[in-house]
Amino acid sequence: MTARRLCSEWTEINPDEYRGIWVYMQVDDGEINEASLQLLGQARKIADELETYAAAIFVGYKVKNLAKEAIYYGADKVIVVDDERLSKYTPNLYGDIIYRLALKYKPESILIGGTMRGRELAPYIANNLRTGITADLTMIEVNKETRDIILIRPPFGAWMLAHIKTRDRKPVMGSVRPNVFPTPEKDLSRKGEIIIEEVKEVIDPKMELIQYIPIKKKEEIPIEKAEIIVSGGRGLGSKEGFNLLKELADLLGGVIAGSRKAVDAGWIPHEKQVGQTGKTVKPQLYIAVGISGAAQHVFGIREAKRVVAINIDPDAPIFENADYGVVGDYKEIIPALIEEIKSIKKTKK
Repeated sequence: MTARRLCSEWTEINPDEYRGIWVYMQVDDGEINEASLQLLGQARKIADELETYAAAIFVGYKVKNLAKEAIYYGADKVIVVDDERLSKYTPNLYGDIIYRLALKYKPESILIGGTMRGRELAPYIANNLRTGITADLTMIEVNKETRDIILIRPPFGAWMLAHIKTRDRKPVMGSVRPNVFPTPEKDLSRKGEIIIEEVKEVIDPKMELIQYIPIKKKEEIPIEKAEIIVSGGRGLGSKEGFNLLKELADLLGGVIAGSRKAVDAGWIPHEKQVGQTGKTVKPQLYIAVGISGAAQHVFGIREAKRVVAINIDPDAPIFENADYGVVGDYKEIIPALIEEIKSIKKTKK
């Protein structure tokens, strides 16, 4: 591949020349980010409907060894750019590489996990390709006759869904936050093609990495992977309310989380926020305490197996989205629940 400069002019394209559903594979500490694997499952479904191929795109250094893993999770083709000059991620550098790959192979869609890196990288690629991008997708549909890929997402603060179709530009781009789609089953019998692309030139990233500070991994399970979550909202009344929720969560072997209102109030950190502007979770049990149940929050718990709502307001919207509801003061209900669980545990011993 040779370097191409960003072109600001609008160029005509022939949509019939574009084929293939691509997924950018984010690699963290030598492992594929789960959000990328989840998107491969969707790419596989879309590719089957449109009778085309699904491809995994790797950009970085020492990423070749992950190519087969992508095939096992649904890719027909894996395109790899493995170069020591790409050992340090910068969005414009990685974006330029993917842009050049897209010019060469002409995919009809590029999907990217809505991680912190994905949210940063996707606009660079879309801008270079002069195409649109839809963020925070919840569904993807296709029209087989027209080959339109329809990206679906909820507008902020609304119950309706926006169906977005890119008519005149290709590839169609979208980002999907982790856990919106399930991770596909790994199939070791799958076969696929691995394509190694060489980079002749790389652009000047115009950024310099001064220091790399790794994020300290906490022992606590992140909320997006937790099986049991006890979540609090504005109805707790204060930060101290989370101490009670933490006690319950610890007894159940779960973690605590919160609504946007709780995060905005400074009662709980942002990485524990559930909802449209937070994280999507899929626990076996989600206990919502003092959470009204706005559309943005409900979006984040739609994959939960069981939802238990505790709220003093009998008309709170959360009850419409709960499997079980308890109307009352959490300061009375949670302690009673804690004592009951402790009693059951003592009996089992």
